[in-house]
Amino acid sequence: MYNVCLRMMKKREDAEDALQDAFVDVFRKLHTFRFESTLGAWIKRIVVNNCLNLLKKQKDFIVQLENIPEISVDDNKREEDLDVQSFTVQRIKEAIQFLPSGYRVICSLYLFEGYDHQEIATFLGISESTSKSQLHRAKRKIKNSLLSHG
Repeated sequence: MYNVCLRMMKKREDAEDALQDAFVDVFRKLHTFRFESTLGAWIKRIVVNNCLNLLKKQKDFIVQLENIPEISVDDNKREEDLDVQSFTVQRIKEAIQFLPSGYRVICSLYLFEGYDHQEIATFLGISESTSKSQLHRAKRKIKNSLLSHG
């Protein structure tokens, strides 16, 4: 659960705060667990919700799509030249951490936590199409970052 928080929150201290708050909520709400899912899935949902609530309190959580500058890519490098296998998992994770928070959260929820766009839209109070477009733009930013910084 800590890794879930860390991927979403970016800063270790924020992840620890979110996790602590989540477990307080788990114990406080344990009597409401209805066995409709596994206990682990229920706890994970509380953890994700707490991370989202903390992120919403921070400024610029949901990125205004038109205000985000594109990462410039060296003109000599083309998309076809991208050898995905040459990038380590660690390098890709680092690129994700440099995304704006709105992109990073959607990317983490979709790619790492396995939520679909409808669930993400519900969590974040956005439309499904916004979730899809932000994920698409996040992937493009990651690819551009990998191309430009190798």
